[in-house]
Amino acid sequence: MAVWYQLADLFLSRLDAETAHGLAIRSLKAGLVPADRRDDAASLGIRVWGRDLPNPIGLAAGFDKNAEVPNAMLEMGFGLVEIGSVTPRPQDGNPRPRLFRLAEDRGVINRMGFPGQGLDAARSRLAVRPRRGFAGVNIGANKDSTDRAADYVTCAVALAPYADYLVCNVSSPNTPGLRNLQGRQQLADLLKRVQDAIAAKPVPLVVKIAPDATDDDLDDIVTVCRDLQMDGIIVGNTTLSRPASLRSPRKSETGGLSGAPLTHLSNEVLRKTARRVEGQFPLIGCGGVTSGSDAYAKIRAGASLVQLYSALVYEGPPLVRRIKDELASALARDGFKSVADAIGRDDAQRVGGTNDREQRLDRKGIRPGELQEDG
Repeated sequence: MAVWYQLADLFLSRLDAETAHGLAIRSLKAGLVPADRRDDAASLGIRVWGRDLPNPIGLAAGFDKNAEVPNAMLEMGFGLVEIGSVTPRPQDGNPRPRLFRLAEDRGVINRMGFPGQGLDAARSRLAVRPRRGFAGVNIGANKDSTDRAADYVTCAVALAPYADYLVCNVSSPNTPGLRNLQGRQQLADLLKRVQDAIAAKPVPLVVKIAPDATDDDLDDIVTVCRDLQMDGIIVGNTTLSRPASLRSPRKSETGGLSGAPLTHLSNEVLRKTARRVEGQFPLIGCGGVTSGSDAYAKIRAGASLVQLYSALVYEGPPLVRRIKDELASALARDGFKSVADAIGRDDAQRVGGTNDREQRLDRKGIRPGELQEDG
């Protein structure tokens, strides 16, 4: 870890977690965080939704809620970033304190409740943002909304012109009743309304689900997404569960748990989702990524892209380069020339082949091995 970040981390760790986050955003806006100037290994390149990304490592929603620093995060070395969640109207979220470090477990608990400056603020920043890299927009509903599906439609229509992909976040545990939108009929109605609303400005549309989804939940969610020909699923959000292994005195705080304690659960739900999706559209693996090995495990479980956030709390910007280097080494070790070659490989080996999977991925714009010849 760079000396500059060790010093910054020592300072930030002594602050309330949300105060430290605010200082990080201000530092990024001021250009105080060094960019990653090294080229990524050619094996990390991947083509998704018709776009070539330099690497599959993404920043999850929650860090840049108000679209203040997407380009700064791309310069840090991420292959994609996701801003939000954005709601139509500004809202304060839940009372503070609402963000807690579980240092002993390398985890985080939050009960933020979608605090943010609202749609107009995010749109105004995105409208003047120099368009580069690959940036998604995560949208949600206001807590007091009487028609939550309408909130998603409002955000989608306003932000689609500035997004490389849109995410309907129906899985935050901190807005009462929001996860009910994952039910089969509710989800189908919501996603169809959003699809119809952005038909004139089509961008990839993805849904973000909870890692607490049961097998029956996954059956319903994947059926809806396949029927509607959705462009992807993010697996997943934070969990309400608490592993017995947690040691931090903060472990009983109310809210969603993320970070290292979520790794096993999120990987299991990702694997189950991939088996149901059968390569019809890309999956984004999110939850518990702290190393290149963690990212590689998600790719082998079926993810085309991988997102992280909580690990940045503990390791800061140098983490991104470390994960990319470790992932490239893992691919080379196992004889894969590209990320796409490794997608779903654990299950492909289990069933004894990859030809059908590769054909399905190709139809959705993920071409196994396509970028392996680039220098």
